[in-house]
Amino acid sequence: MTPAEIQDTVSALFCAFLEENKQRKTPERLAILKCIYNQTEHFNVESLHQQLKELPGNISRATVYNTIELLLDCRLIIKHQFGKSLAQYEKSYQSKQHDHLICEDCNKVFEFCDPRIHQIQRTTEELTNIKVSHHSLIFYGHCQSWQKFEKCEHKDQDL
Repeated sequence: MTPAEIQDTVSALFCAFLEENKQRKTPERLAILKCIYNQTEHFNVESLHQQLKELPGNISRATVYNTIELLLDCRLIIKHQFGKSLAQYEKSYQSKQHDHLICEDCNKVFEFCDPRIHQIQRTTEELTNIKVSHHSLIFYGHCQSWQKFEKCEHKDQDL
């Protein structure tokens, strides 16, 4: 699907969800959804609100928070709590299962997919007779550039 087709599909899904749940379909809510689906990385409510401030109209922080909750209920976004940082979100429509690596120094979020993890999930299902709907795996570490710096620093200390 093209990005435009994805935008149309998620808008239709969200509108149907709002109608089904007797919620108002407002231009602000649709603008928030569109902004989210233009994201290429994880985002938090504050960064999303800052982006929305650049658009015409005045979308309040409360509207952003309320819409985020609706989008979570609609399963169009996923919420992550990476360590002590603010909650971060990512779009979920047509998103493939992946896991995360978080740099503890700069808080950058790296995504990766390893087929061995999927094998572990299948084995777990077989052993427990429970169908896994999703999983979350988060590794914490340091960016490679920081590790190189750290190694150099430790090397100097050994002299």
